[in-house]
Amino acid sequence: MRTTLSVEGFPEMVLEKAVDVGLARSKADAVRLGILSLNREYSLVPDIEMAAVERKMRAEIAEMKRTGEKYLSEDEALKKYSKVRP
Repeated sequence: MRTTLSVEGFPEMVLEKAVDVGLARSKADAVRLGILSLNREYSLVPDIEMAAVERKMRAEIAEMKRTGEKYLSEDEALKKYSKVRP
């Protein structure tokens, strides 16, 4: 997701200080660190890994609906591996 922010005043001073003291490489990195800190403080997304998996699955399902694709059955998925080669 791309987002454009206009930061002035005190928040801008905080971002610049975070870069100056070496906490972040850039103001954008400082904003990212702030977002992570916000999540750590308020547990907005308690299980980050599961949230990422859920987001990926939703996108995959939406794409499959859009294109008409279907998941392979277990037998179909293993079919090419079941042949024994001499």
